[in-house]
Amino acid sequence: MKSDPTAHLVHPPGELVSPPRFESVEQAQDYLRAQGVSYVLAQFVDIHGVAKAKSVPVAHLPTVLCAGAGFAGFAIWGVGIEPHGPDFMAVGDLATLSVVPWQPGLARIVCEGHVKGQPWAYDSRVTLKQQVARLAERGYTLFTGLEPEFSLLRRDEHGGIAPCDPTDTLAKPCYDYKGLSRTRAFLERLSNVLRATGIDVYQIDHEDANGQFELNFTYDNCLTSADHFVFFKMAASEIANEFGLVCSFMPKPFANRPGNGMHMHLSIGDGQRNLFEDKSDVRGLELSQLAYHFLGGLLAHAPALTALCAPTVNSYKRLVVGRSLTGATWAPAYISYGDNNRSSMIRIPKGRLELRLPDGAANPYLATAAVIAAGLDGIDRQLDPGAPRNANLYEWSESQLSEAGIGLLPQNLGAALDKLEVDSVICDALGPVATEFLKLKRMEWLEYQRHVSEWEIKQYLEFF
Repeated sequence: MKSDPTAHLVHPPGELVSPPRFESVEQAQDYLRAQGVSYVLAQFVDIHGVAKAKSVPVAHLPTVLCAGAGFAGFAIWGVGIEPHGPDFMAVGDLATLSVVPWQPGLARIVCEGHVKGQPWAYDSRVTLKQQVARLAERGYTLFTGLEPEFSLLRRDEHGGIAPCDPTDTLAKPCYDYKGLSRTRAFLERLSNVLRATGIDVYQIDHEDANGQFELNFTYDNCLTSADHFVFFKMAASEIANEFGLVCSFMPKPFANRPGNGMHMHLSIGDGQRNLFEDKSDVRGLELSQLAYHFLGGLLAHAPALTALCAPTVNSYKRLVVGRSLTGATWAPAYISYGDNNRSSMIRIPKGRLELRLPDGAANPYLATAAVIAAGLDGIDRQLDPGAPRNANLYEWSESQLSEAGIGLLPQNLGAALDKLEVDSVICDALGPVATEFLKLKRMEWLEYQRHVSEWEIKQYLEFF
């Protein structure tokens, strides 16, 4: 095994380190030099939520904070810049500066796009900040806790994929000790490097598919949570590569196994208390009226939210009606909520909401921005989510669901895009990003429809 990439740090592996706070760029540069850092990754995401970066010498960090690191906009997915357009300037947020423990000598700063000196409306972090500002006008802060699931895989000699541990073969492997123990070198390496940058990992488990894991870190304000999620994916992918493995956030890598979700826990605070919590709730869910209205907005806009929370063709192999080999998909198919009900789109774990719709392919900035827009619409219109459903909806018939008024989530990307396109609340909140997202995802859906699969070859080649 390779040496621990946190060994160069002054803190022992596994210790939670409070992220540094800098009053000036000079102080930040001094800190980086003391940590042996020579280069800073000026990092942002494209419309898909995929990390993009330039490596900048520490001496030129002031440029990243002022003018920004320059990129050819047309080379980046979904930023609305043509080949003859201006440069996309990634301007850093000094509060996000941290070391990159798995790559000694590197640091990372989160950036957002500017064009001609102004925040660029096509940048998804800018989009989220606009929705955060809408909350702030009311004295609200949205807190999110993201639960990323991922598949740790190896490639065989033919390029196929399989769980990284060949002994991880149980039909129902959730929480399996052996599956967890035999991948602990990777999991502990990942946890250690995250904790070394102030991301408070508090539990790790083997999930319900072979080779599938979940690593949980503490909730934070929604912008910071999105930043952390991107950093988490960067770390997980590169550390897996060191081990000769693939860490995949693909929503559904195996047809007969549960897929990779990215459940989003939601609460609103005012700086003093959780405004979603009310112990006197007559429904016993410990939710306030504010929380119920926000919940009503999520249910009302669920079809459009699906396009942003489940943004790929593959996502809809996860959001299916039916079972997997383990007995459940653990993914929602129905527009409903319930008390600790994991067969619903929204679970209520007392005093907060768990939106179970997002998957590992979601851009966390866009998904969260859409969630805020939907929730605020529910608050403004005082939407009533109706009664909770506390039955196993996987077992309900179509007639039972219809009688209960429970709708079905879009079952493919094309249908979800149709719902997003006509949802003016979500599209207006996202601004030009919505148009760009719809354009790119329509292309993706068309390419998929034209694709001839191996199943089709086997089924039809000599059938007629």
